[in-house]
Amino acid sequence: MTTTTSPDIATLRIGVLCGGNSPERPGSIASGEAATKALAEAGLTAELFDLVDTPLSMLRERIDVALLGLHGLGGEDGKVQGALETAGIPYTGSGVMASAIGMHKPTFKTLAVRECIDTPRWVMVHPQVTLESTLSAVRNTLGYPVFLKPSSGGGSLAAGIARDEAELRELLTGVRQQPYAEYMIEEYVKGIPCTVGLVEVDGHMHTLPVHQVETEREFYDYTAKHDPTQRVEHCPAILPPPVTESMQYLARRVLHMIGAHGVLRVDFLAAANGRVTLLEANTLPGLSRRGNLATMAKAAGIPYATLVQHIVMTAFTKPAYLP
Repeated sequence: MTTTTSPDIATLRIGVLCGGNSPERPGSIASGEAATKALAEAGLTAELFDLVDTPLSMLRERIDVALLGLHGLGGEDGKVQGALETAGIPYTGSGVMASAIGMHKPTFKTLAVRECIDTPRWVMVHPQVTLESTLSAVRNTLGYPVFLKPSSGGGSLAAGIARDEAELRELLTGVRQQPYAEYMIEEYVKGIPCTVGLVEVDGHMHTLPVHQVETEREFYDYTAKHDPTQRVEHCPAILPPPVTESMQYLARRVLHMIGAHGVLRVDFLAAANGRVTLLEANTLPGLSRRGNLATMAKAAGIPYATLVQHIVMTAFTKPAYLP
């Protein structure tokens, strides 16, 4: 059951929300600008709003639907979704619960383990626990190398590999200057970064071709993600079909596991020994023209402008109650 009959997109005042104060602000602005331009070129009414300058309370009388181009803390974690629910403004993508679960990696991974989905083992970095205790926990449970990342964050910001205890000590000391409050340490899995997109088209979820990346950098870091010269992309992926089919199957399971809606991107690593391990889910994938979601949609025969319009309409296909 949906909340309402989907309106004609040509009649809508579309507010594209981006920016905010997240560390991922630059990527969010790029997403918002690209989506707004595509909608305008299609003859639709679209206006770009940077949430740094525009309080949500001002939007109720100005827009009919919010297209979320937000990334990271405060925009992708359920907070904006909850505010829009309260304001009665339809918005694209997942609701509060799925957004919060997808953003908080330890909670997401805990659910994955309960669903018997392979994900790298991890240890939390608790501020109230001493550095020596954290290092001891890693030594006794994960071994080395390990991967340090924010518990809630994307874009590979404030992340890095530690190949021994000295390097991890240095990384943990350095993160105190970063804008993230909570970190986690994962088992390091050497593998090929891959991602699977899912997007709703006319009320039905479509699983897109797998996107595969190769990079000479130590890992698929912020530089590799934003500099095309630092990576080689394959979409559809050139991995063996059983591997890509497994990823697509797992992506659909993740969609249902967290209760995501409308659009989702699920990230994996494909190891040389055949292991496929789940990293995270992104309930608000980037919307830039050359981003992973747009690349996968193009490989599935969905032009960029059409993709953005499909995402807009996900605001009107939510269940009558979505947690």
